[in-house]
Amino acid sequence: MTSTPPATAHGDPQGAPRDDRDARDALRAQLATLTTEAFRPDLADIDQRSTLDIARTMNGEDASVPGAVAARLPQIAAVIDAIAERMAHGGRLVYAGAGTAGRMGVLDASECPPTFDTDPSQVVGLIAGGSEAFVQAVEGAEDRADLAVADLDALALTDRDTVVGISASGRTPYAVGAVTHARALGALTVGLSCNAGSPLAAAAEHGIEIVTGPELLTGSTRLKAGTAQKLVLNMISTITMIRLGKTYGNLMVDLRASNDKLRARSHRIVALATEADDTAVAGALTAAGGEVKVAILMLLADIDAPAATHRLTSANGHVRPALG
Repeated sequence: MTSTPPATAHGDPQGAPRDDRDARDALRAQLATLTTEAFRPDLADIDQRSTLDIARTMNGEDASVPGAVAARLPQIAAVIDAIAERMAHGGRLVYAGAGTAGRMGVLDASECPPTFDTDPSQVVGLIAGGSEAFVQAVEGAEDRADLAVADLDALALTDRDTVVGISASGRTPYAVGAVTHARALGALTVGLSCNAGSPLAAAAEHGIEIVTGPELLTGSTRLKAGTAQKLVLNMISTITMIRLGKTYGNLMVDLRASNDKLRARSHRIVALATEADDTAVAGALTAAGGEVKVAILMLLADIDAPAATHRLTSANGHVRPALG
């Protein structure tokens, strides 16, 4: 006689509450509709191909990403202008994501202080599960919108700040939760995803959907989707900093010279900007306390360090207006 497995509290004989099983079924059905999760039958034999053939195929897939980004340049430009306007008035740029998307945000934020001499609190990267999740997955963290709320509340978000939620699928609860909470607080919100019609874009004031298509390995969104996210975040931070006067032409004049390479780079940038000789450049940098902008202004305007500093302050740190 065949026995019947005992029912759970919800009447499910499969060992899990029916509500949980229904949620899992719904998630599987949702993932099946996402372009980033689509299966590529033409790549089903990839494990039997030569290494060179796989590399060529992967390189060809990667080559499609810049075109997908190009299709969304107007939206990206509008986002950058809105971010720069808020940051010019003391606002912060906050990235929020889980897994690869979160790591991309943390990486971009961490590169701003040495590149543009920003305060570490000015561009912030939040990853579901905290700093531990940068190097090791924290199970379940991406599924909790409440963690995003707590992380943003710890920053005391204001309406001058911007929160960019990052999620390849566009459905990650942590990223959607971050954008939803930030928007309720009056912050500027951006949803960056790699699927069209995503919940993340719908939750944000500005949606940027870079549709990169199915991955070489089904669902491995650290590949094309991750590359697209990196390209867009590069644009957001770099062009925002250009708008904030962190460059003079295409020269990084607000870099923080914290090691020998950056000190050598500082010297070279001052020389390129002023065409002064090495002795004059070294003297100006010394008098300027290593501040590249001040040294450039000293040499181009033929003024001393205090006068150059005063001009820059009056021009909100922008070199061209300071030159008059």
